[in-house]
Amino acid sequence: MNPRLDQPLRLGTRRSKLAMSQSGHVADAVRAITGRPVELVEITTYGDVSRESLAQIGGTGVFVTALRDALLRGEVDFAVHSLKDLPTAQPEELVIAAMPLREDPRDALVARDGLTFEQLPDGARIGTGSPRRTAQLNHYARALGKRIETVAIRGNVDTRIGFVRDGELDAVVLAAAGLNRIGRGDEATDLLSVDSVLPAPGQGALAVECLASDAELIASLAELDDPHTRAAVTAERSLLAALEAGCSAPVGALADLLADGQVVNEMRLRGVVGTLDGSTLVQLSTTGPVPQSYDEAMALGRELADEMLAKGAAGLMGERSL
Repeated sequence: MNPRLDQPLRLGTRRSKLAMSQSGHVADAVRAITGRPVELVEITTYGDVSRESLAQIGGTGVFVTALRDALLRGEVDFAVHSLKDLPTAQPEELVIAAMPLREDPRDALVARDGLTFEQLPDGARIGTGSPRRTAQLNHYARALGKRIETVAIRGNVDTRIGFVRDGELDAVVLAAAGLNRIGRGDEATDLLSVDSVLPAPGQGALAVECLASDAELIASLAELDDPHTRAAVTAERSLLAALEAGCSAPVGALADLLADGQVVNEMRLRGVVGTLDGSTLVQLSTTGPVPQSYDEAMALGRELADEMLAKGAAGLMGERSL
C-alpha cells in the first residue's frame, strides 16, 4: 500500500465561517478523488484581523498572503481562496490547480421588511465595503429616480446582516455565493440583476492553489476543475489586470456562456468602471467564441479593457486610491 495514502493532506483556509464552509466542500471532494484524509489548517490573515477598509489596507491580497506563505513554507499542501480575493499576478512557485464549478456570481440585497432594491425608500442607507458596488448601486438608484446613501461596512455575514436587523441600515449588499455556501441564501430579499450591477471579477468562484512543483497533487486537484468557469474567470481577471485595478477600484466584470440549445458556443464578457457617485459609468461588452486556451481567454479580457479605456475608463480610474 502506498504509505502516502494514510498521510493527511493539509488544506489551508481562512477561519471565517464562510471560508471554512467552502474549504470543507473542497476537502470532501479531494478526499473522494485521492482516497486520502484531508485536514483543515486554519490560518488568520491580515484582512481578517484588520478593521480598516480594504482600500486602506491594500485591497485583495490581504486575505491571501498568509495562506500563500504557509504553502511556500510547507505548512499546508494546498489552499482554497475566494477567487475575487486573489491579486491578478500569479506567483511562479504556485499554481491554481482547480477552479471548481462557479456558484451564483450575483450580488444579493438583504433589506429590512423583505424589500427589493426598487422598493427601497428614497434616501435609504445601504451598507457595502466595495467601491464597485457603491458606484453601480448609486447609478442604479439614479436610473430609478431616487437617491441612496451608501455606508462603508466590514465584517462577516452575521455582522453585516446584523446592521439591518438592528435597524442601523435599511439594507446591505453581499455576494449571493457566500450566502448560499453557508446555507443562508433565503435571507436575500433581492438578487441584483447583472444588467444593473456587475459582480466583482471572479465572484462566486473558488481557486484551489498548490505548489507548482507538486505534480501529483496538481493532477489530483485538476479533477475538480470546471473548464467553463476557468475560461470565464480568466477573461474577467484579464480585464481587471488590463485596467490596472485592485479591489479598491470600482470595476465589475462578468463572462457568461451563451448556448444555442444544448451547445455552448459563445462567451459574452461585460465590464464596467464607474465613479463612486454613480454619475458616470463606462460599460461595454464583447461576444466571441468560447476561449479554448488560457491565452485566448486573456486576449478577450485585454481587448474589452482596451475598448473601455478608449471610451474614457482611464479618466475614471483616478478614483482608485479612494
